[in-house]
Amino acid sequence: MARVLPVIERLVREVPLPLSIDTYKAEVARAALQAGAHMVNDIWGLRDPESGGWNEALAEVVGAAGVPIVLMHNRRAQATVGALGGHYRQVEYRDLMGEILADLEESIAFAVAQGIPLERILIDPGIGFGKTPQQNLEVLRRLDELRSLGRPILLGTSRKSFIGLALGLPPEERLEGTLASLALGIAGGADVVRVHDVKEAVRAVRFSDAVVRRHSRESA
Repeated sequence: MARVLPVIERLVREVPLPLSIDTYKAEVARAALQAGAHMVNDIWGLRDPESGGWNEALAEVVGAAGVPIVLMHNRRAQATVGALGGHYRQVEYRDLMGEILADLEESIAFAVAQGIPLERILIDPGIGFGKTPQQNLEVLRRLDELRSLGRPILLGTSRKSFIGLALGLPPEERLEGTLASLALGIAGGADVVRVHDVKEAVRAVRFSDAVVRRHSRESA
């Protein structure tokens, strides 16, 4: 809270855009929302990362505030840190997309049961979290399967190590790989993207939308 609250308070004054707080801690979410944040991004999908049970405290905060929440898929695993960044060498899935879909479906059901309206829920497949580099590529390849859950899909691939490992490049040289992942993700159904290089990403996203969603500045 010491790090993020001053940032939120200043951004609220200076930037006329919605702000998201990335946390799974109820007390941090409550304080951030009170400071002016507009939504919560939970990398554990309302699950407790230690016990594996449900995070009722965070669900209560989000439900009471009436704000949107991003439910991300994640899985505990031992991370490896190499020259190109942290990643997971081995994470066991019997059915990668089947298990991601099932876990997200459970998170959605829990959120709704706790009073969070369905229309305020977004989902994130958790690329880069609890998945090997090859599994991350498979999730991106099969992203369209998440459409069956009927919720907006958020995609966060920007500069991540699975791009660096595929190209053999450090984070500062992953722009082209990131833009390719965004175009592929939008073709697969992504509705929201989280990026570092905003100007370049906006251009890639607008063109991808013009192709996939038949929406362009000229037609708007």
